This record gives sequence, C-alpha cells and structure tokens, in this order.
Amino acid sequence: MTVAKIEKLDRLIEASVSAREAQTGSLLRQSYRRLKRSPMAVTGAVIVGLFVIVAVLGPWIAPYDPTAQTWGREVFLNRNIFPGPRPENWFGLDHLGRDMFSRMIVGARQTLLVGVVATLIGFVAGAVIGGVAAAAGTFGGRWGERVEAVLMRTVDVALAIPMLLLALSVAALLGPSLSTVMVAVGVAQIPIFARLLRGSMLAQAHSDYVLAAVSLGVPKGRIVVSHILPNSLGPVIVQATLVLATAIIEAAALSYLGLGNPDPGSAEWGTMLADAQRFLSGAPQLAIYPAVAIIVTALGFTLLGEAMRESLDPRLRRQE
Repeated sequence: MTVAKIEKLDRLIEASVSAREAQTGSLLRQSYRRLKRSPMAVTGAVIVGLFVIVAVLGPWIAPYDPTAQTWGREVFLNRNIFPGPRPENWFGLDHLGRDMFSRMIVGARQTLLVGVVATLIGFVAGAVIGGVAAAAGTFGGRWGERVEAVLMRTVDVALAIPMLLLALSVAALLGPSLSTVMVAVGVAQIPIFARLLRGSMLAQAHSDYVLAAVSLGVPKGRIVVSHILPNSLGPVIVQATLVLATAIIEAAALSYLGLGNPDPGSAEWGTMLADAQRFLSGAPQLAIYPAVAIIVTALGFTLLGEAMRESLDPRLRRQE
C-alpha cells in the first residue's frame, strides 16, 4: 500500500471516528432529556436517592441504638403483646423490645451493601468471562473458538439453574454469614453479565471502525480493550441497575432462610422478616415494615433501570 493511500485511509478513519463521537454525544444528550421527562425514571431516581441517603446516614439519623433492648419489659411474647406505633417509637417495638424505626433505618445500610457488592461481583466476573469469550471467538482463530465454546457452554449450564437455587447452593457450601450472601448472590448473576457483554462485543466486532483498525495493523488486544469493550459496556451498565434490584431481593431471601448474618442482633431487612414470622398473628407489622421496604427499594431500581434501557436502546425508544 502506498503512502498516499495510507494517509487517505487515516483521514477517512479520523472522519469516521469524529462522526461517531458526535453521534454518540448527541444520542446521550437525547437519552438524558428523555430520562428527565420520563415519570418512571423520575420515580425510580427519587426512590433510589432516598434509599441511598438513608443507608449512608442511617447510624446518625436513627433515634435509638438498633440493638438496645430498652423497652424489653413492655413486650410479652407468650401473649403476643407488642407495643405498636407511638410518639417515642414511630414503628413500635420488635419481639425483644428494640425500636423498629431505628432498626429499619440502620438495616438499609446492610441491604445496600449486600446489593452493591453482590452486583459488583457478578459484573466483574461476568465481564471477564464474556469479554474473554468474545475476544477469543473474534480474533483467536480455531483455538479461540474452542475457548469461547467452553466458556459459553459453562455459562449456559449456569443459566439453566434458577438464580435463587444457585445462590442457595453457594450459600449452603460457604456457611451463613454476610459475606456468604454477597458471594452467593454475586455468583448467581455472573451468567447474565457474561452473556450480555459477549453479545454486545460480538455486535461491535463487525463495526466499520473495527475493520479499519484491523486493516491498519492495530494489535488485536488493543482493538478489544480500547475500542470494542468501551463501546459494549452501555447495555451491561444498564443491566447492572436491574440486577441490583434482584440482588436485594435474593439477599433478603437468603437471610430469611437463615443463611445471612448469624448475629441475631444485626439490623438487616431479610433477617428482620425471618424473625417476624413467629409473631405474624399478634404483630403483623413486624413483617410488613421490612417487606414493604424491600419491595419499594427493588421497585425503585427496577423503574430506573427500565427507563435507562428504554432511553438508550434504539429498539425500545418511544416515538417522540
């Protein structure tokens, strides 16, 4: 190839990249404006924002120590007598005489911690598996196709197992603890992220800018890391918002089944829900408060994630 042709090709690639960046910036601005006008996005953002604020500031805004059995003498378990909401205890008392409102506020932090860490575990591990599979299948030749086949068939086997059952199996192997819940829920999310990122990267691998980079002799590893991967993360990040809602529900389920934090004094919504099942006939509010908190929080992340996906995915955008 002559020098003149190489220079001409470079100018074409630069023009193509500039046009692509301008188009991407325009699409992002349009998506942001669409999000601001979406009632679903605004509702989800408000719920998530309030949940994060309460989780971060919980220990400072809780009126009482969530582990202190200050009003234990006012609770009579044998007669199912539990003081309900009153001025000094807005949500009443639990079965040990602890302030329910304080436990709900402090419990938000553990719920957020479990959800975020579990999502990060699934995101990172799934991104590594999906990224390696896509890169190997695209640029690895015959050996790369074999590596991709082994990785993705393993992912398919994991996808065939219900997520909660997979999380239960991991939690049962590791033993009950807060870290066990994070790892178990995170492992159950790995196949979702792996398959989504692989599909997104394979779609990007056939783009014009990738073909131009290959024709110029750019190293294949650099093409994957610097070009294909960054342009493939959008759908995966949106999916992480949706997965966070699922992680919160699954973490609460594991705690409810006794596989969460073994500390009986720990303020965590799933554990509180498990403790309340013995007193449903006399004090149903002990189960209602954490259940409603889990549902509303998961709903907030789901609404926000669905709105983001609708605004970013051209196949799901509403006609304006």
